[in-house]
Amino acid sequence: MKTFLKVLLLLAAAIIAVKLLPLTLLGGCFLAVALIVALTLGLSAVAILIALAVALAAVLSPIWIPVLALVGVIALFKRLNRAKA
Repeated sequence: MKTFLKVLLLLAAAIIAVKLLPLTLLGGCFLAVALIVALTLGLSAVAILIALAVALAAVLSPIWIPVLALVGVIALFKRLNRAKA
């Protein structure tokens, strides 16, 4: 009797799965499209942020290039003083 109920339950589950298959496939397709859109928007957002960082570095170059040169000269003099001592 238990085997008969298990087979009947399995048959009912298979019928329900077949009936819901188009809905499941549609949901999967919507999920795939949403994932592709999110990935595309994410990549474009990363590209925009990189472009903004490069633009900011270009705008601020009159400030950071002399500061970088000054730091390099100070580091060079420190290294030369250590070699003499």
